[in-house]
Amino acid sequence: MNYQYLQHTWPDFSQRIIAFIHQLGLEGLSLHCDHAALRVNNSQTAQLLADEFSQYGDIISNNMINGRPILIIKLAEPLVMGKMNIQCVELPFPSDKAYPVEGWEHIELVFPSQAKTSEAFVAELIEHAPQLAEIIVADSANTGKSEHNIKVKLSSPKGDNERLANPTIAFKANGICVKVHPHDIQTILASESAS
Repeated sequence: MNYQYLQHTWPDFSQRIIAFIHQLGLEGLSLHCDHAALRVNNSQTAQLLADEFSQYGDIISNNMINGRPILIIKLAEPLVMGKMNIQCVELPFPSDKAYPVEGWEHIELVFPSQAKTSEAFVAELIEHAPQLAEIIVADSANTGKSEHNIKVKLSSPKGDNERLANPTIAFKANGICVKVHPHDIQTILASESAS
């Protein structure tokens, strides 16, 4: 897998993500996409991609998160997904988990909020997008029989030096994922250098 492969697969990934955003009913919220994320299974591929991406932008973060390096690359030319311009790419080095498919895996949308916990963030998101309540409740029962076939995961990922809480809700289906969080990745990175 290399940069050319990612360029080639971007249009299909974009169409699938846009359809998923529509299925979730999030398009009406006019959310900003702060970054798209990759999944790779070996360090050599991750390093090759880091070298290639650095020709098309700048590595603005190389942070340890959950014990592995995760790079954030700010592109000189944004990726285009429908009406969204995506300025950054997240490139995690592999963990001990092997992904069935390498390449584009998710995007992250910013739903501005001051929520500090996943629960508060979910409640606020549901207030603006009530249709999500059914999806979240159906998956929380963990029956695996949700009519939507959408997995929901709440988390609060945090880099070693981050000062800003960024609770995240992830919606996964058919090998792709849309995550929603309150703060843009570049705002989070700026919080690392705050005293």
